[in-house]
Amino acid sequence: MNTLHTLELPIPKLSSGKVREIFDVGDGFILVVTTDRLSAFDVILDDPIPSKGFVLNQMSLFWYNRFRGLVPNTVLMSDPGMMGLGEEIPEDQVAQLHGRSVLMKRADVIPIECIVRGYLAGSGYKDYMREGTVGGHKLPAGLKKADQLPNAIFTPSTKATEGHDENITVAQAANLVGEEITKKLEKLSLKIYTEAAKYALERGIIIADTKFEFGILDDEIVLIDEVLTPDSSRFWQADKVVPGEEPASYDKQIVRNWLEASGWDKTPPAPKLPQDILDKTSNAYQEIFSKITENELIT
Repeated sequence: MNTLHTLELPIPKLSSGKVREIFDVGDGFILVVTTDRLSAFDVILDDPIPSKGFVLNQMSLFWYNRFRGLVPNTVLMSDPGMMGLGEEIPEDQVAQLHGRSVLMKRADVIPIECIVRGYLAGSGYKDYMREGTVGGHKLPAGLKKADQLPNAIFTPSTKATEGHDENITVAQAANLVGEEITKKLEKLSLKIYTEAAKYALERGIIIADTKFEFGILDDEIVLIDEVLTPDSSRFWQADKVVPGEEPASYDKQIVRNWLEASGWDKTPPAPKLPQDILDKTSNAYQEIFSKITENELIT
């Protein structure tokens, strides 16, 4: 299967992020193309993950549609053939966008990442072991890795264009974007996570934590970027989670674990991923897409 690591089109590129290429198509609209790039520890890896861009794009569209009545989003359409790009972009490149692109309204990005944690994992577990807190939230003593938290918690972080995002408290987020917006983001993030976690658990999947991003469009908070994908969330098989142990995951934790074990110091360049890790990650992404959406992946 062909993979897409980078993309150039004969229209202005606004940005090339860790995973997405964003193009300006005029009149306040943007074309967002999800590549197969993967970033780990805020470093973009040289090795693309087969089918990853398809999974992230189509899984986000699934959740966007599911939560349409809860929070507005900026998606206009996902069929490249209907986007009116034919005059500016060659036909072969339009075909390349199939299954991995969306046309969106351009929103003003709110510069924090809205992380919700329902289980103790990742950097939250490390913080808990050091301080007994996660993102400023005091947690009960004696929790183990992969334990469910008494309640899901909102733990925002900075949104760095370069380098590492930094975990911050709710109060620090309010200093950055305002108290009123922060309260709205916390309420929305917890609501979306709670509904998604319930839906997933009915299908045997735990969403341990996730990250949302929001923007402002026409004075309204809107959901932007990817939503509840294997890049932005931890997905675990519910019947295989053992507190105190690292759960097997359907997400990029597979790559993170391999990189941690490799001895890499987390500064660029990252080591080359072995083929079995590429295959395992690709298979995990496609499997969680199928389990959650119950749709066939369009590639």
